[in-house]
Amino acid sequence: MTESNWHRRTWIIAGPVIITNISVPLLGAVDTAVVGHLPEPKFLGAVAVGSLVFNFLYHGCNFLRMGTTGLTAQAYGARDGNQIRDWLFRSIVLSTSIGLVLFSLQLPIIDFSLYLIGASKEVSSIAENYFEIRVWGSPFALSNIAILGWFIGTQNVRAALISQVFMNTLNILLDLWFVIWLGWGVEGVAVATLISEITTVVLALLITARIFRNIPGSFDLHRLFNFTELQHMFVVNANIFVRSLCNQLVHVTLTAIGARIGDITLAANVILLNFFLFISYGLDAFANAAEALVGEAIGKKSRIDCSKAVKTTTKWAFGFSLIFCLLCLVFGGVLIDLLTTIPEVRTAAREYLPWIVLLPIVAVWAFQFDGIYIGATWSREMRNSMILAVIAFLGSLVVLLPEFSNHGLWAAYIIFLGVRGIMLIVWYPGLEAGIKTTNKPKR
Repeated sequence: MTESNWHRRTWIIAGPVIITNISVPLLGAVDTAVVGHLPEPKFLGAVAVGSLVFNFLYHGCNFLRMGTTGLTAQAYGARDGNQIRDWLFRSIVLSTSIGLVLFSLQLPIIDFSLYLIGASKEVSSIAENYFEIRVWGSPFALSNIAILGWFIGTQNVRAALISQVFMNTLNILLDLWFVIWLGWGVEGVAVATLISEITTVVLALLITARIFRNIPGSFDLHRLFNFTELQHMFVVNANIFVRSLCNQLVHVTLTAIGARIGDITLAANVILLNFFLFISYGLDAFANAAEALVGEAIGKKSRIDCSKAVKTTTKWAFGFSLIFCLLCLVFGGVLIDLLTTIPEVRTAAREYLPWIVLLPIVAVWAFQFDGIYIGATWSREMRNSMILAVIAFLGSLVVLLPEFSNHGLWAAYIIFLGVRGIMLIVWYPGLEAGIKTTNKPKR
């Protein structure tokens, strides 16, 4: 395969993912705008609190997407139609089971979450109503995450684009209908999300049924519950779960310490983290391409294809990281002014903006090699690199925070991302060297 073909294959996957990712913050903006038109600020606060709880739960279950992508991509590379089907079924069973557990534990989850967040009684009461409606959709929301991983693993990224844009668009339209026209308030936002999650699962399953027509193979219950394969899936997902929890710990710590420094610092950090959120959406697209292409290469037992997939996707990711650095440098001040009108917050955000300018060029290696390792299902190394990075982050805080305050906090975050990337790069030769001897490097 020529180099131009590798670039084309990279963009066939990355392009739709970028478009899909754009719809995510758009949905959040519409939710905020719709609820923001309700008469009192407590409604906006309640949706923010309820969404925070679901974001924490669902981000913690992101292993469903990552693990499914890697396992499916390897089956796709091996042209094993039976395994391609099996991984979809297993991931849906797992995601639905976890969703049912969340549903059954809804009372202790929301009570404990509201206790930790410490919102006012009015906000907490409305947030609880919001949670009690949306939690009915948890099996569907998690199934959507798993099916999305399967779409990426089989390189049916157009299907992923269709399902995710459909879900977010439907959610936006229902938001407007239920909240603005019918006057349902916060409950309308929750019902809109619930309906869109359920409907999207139905659409996604219809799409998978159509995809199966072009993939030879069949379902077999005995094969589906093969102990060795289930054990492999459990190990991969468990390692990614630990990795995700560590990642969440760092970001919660980042926000909490910013809040302790002061309200102005917290507001400035939130604005700058929104910059980084948008940057991560762009870089993640090439990590997703690496997941699919590296997994396929390992399924084919092709070291050459793996190397080319890594080099091509990483070149694009690195190039875009430079573009993001430049955009933040040139337009960072303008964007800060668009996001806040408070002079003190503007001044503080500008003071810490250089850290955001630096972030893309550091973060790209952690993001990109995460994608490579997901494709290889080297989840143990992903977990270990994250644990080492968290240790480095916490150690850096002890040294830097007392002396440099918020600058020390951002420096520690840069160190966290840097350690992740460095460790994954250091271990990569072992991944590539093992391709000839195993179809599924089990970690």
